[in-house]
Amino acid sequence: MPFASRIATLLLAGALSLPALALDLSGAMQALPAAKAAGQLGEQTDGYLGVVAGGGQASEIARLINQARRAEYQKLAAQNNIQLGDVEAMAGKKAIDKTPPGQYVRVDGQWQRK
Repeated sequence: MPFASRIATLLLAGALSLPALALDLSGAMQALPAAKAAGQLGEQTDGYLGVVAGGGQASEIARLINQARRAEYQKLAAQNNIQLGDVEAMAGKKAIDKTPPGQYVRVDGQWQRK
C-alpha cells in the first residue's frame, strides 16, 4: 500500500472514531446529576449552569446544557412577548429552589452549598 494511501486510511479511521469521544447534549444531560453531586457544577440565578470546580467534562457539560437552555429561554420569551432576561431570572429562581441540599448554587456572585 502506498504511503499516501496509508495516511488517508489512518486519517479516515481517526475521524470516524472522534464522534465517539465527543459529548452530545444527551450525554451531557445524563452526566449532569453526577457532576452536580460531585460539586463540579451548580445552578446560577441567571438560569444557567456554572462551573464550580473544573475537572472531567464539567465545562463541556455546562456549555452544551446552557446552549440548549438559552434556545428554550429565547423561544419562551418570544412566545410570551417578554424579555429574555426575565425568562432567565425566572428559570434561575426555579432551578435554585429545586436544587437539593448539599449541591452548589451561585447567589450574589458567590458559590455556596445549599
